[in-house]
Amino acid sequence: MTAKDTSSDDPVDSPVDIQGLDHVVIRVADLERALAFYRDALGCAEERRIDGIGLVQLRAGASLIDLVPVDSPLGRAGGGAAPAAGAGGRNMDHFALQIASFDADAIRAHLLSHGIEAGEVGRRYGAQGNGPSIYLLDPDGNTVELKGPPEPDSEPEDSPGP
Repeated sequence: MTAKDTSSDDPVDSPVDIQGLDHVVIRVADLERALAFYRDALGCAEERRIDGIGLVQLRAGASLIDLVPVDSPLGRAGGGAAPAAGAGGRNMDHFALQIASFDADAIRAHLLSHGIEAGEVGRRYGAQGNGPSIYLLDPDGNTVELKGPPEPDSEPEDSPGP
């Protein structure tokens, strides 16, 4: 069975040209247990750690997996420990999509034409380095980050990247 494309937008004319998944931020109850799984069992290398806010970033191919303990400053910003699946809790903070270019005004206008409001543009760290991004919500309340290309000679910094 083939899905029919019913979108009215020609992707070529869209300012949102998705290149891939930049990173996923997972809220974890036990950081060491999560590291044992993602780092030790799956082979993701630890790339960056910011203990002051509670963030460990692991390299997963061209992407990152960010681990945020629920009892860390960053984790507490998302609420308490995630309840069991289906119990109304959230275990993932957001996911980020890499886009080919970042024209904030064009992206905002495009999103508004679809009835989607977006947050503030910010400089954030992702799988390819620091660069512009903007957050929005999908229809189910999941946070999606549109992550632009990295700045030239981008260096990691100790900013809350996710």
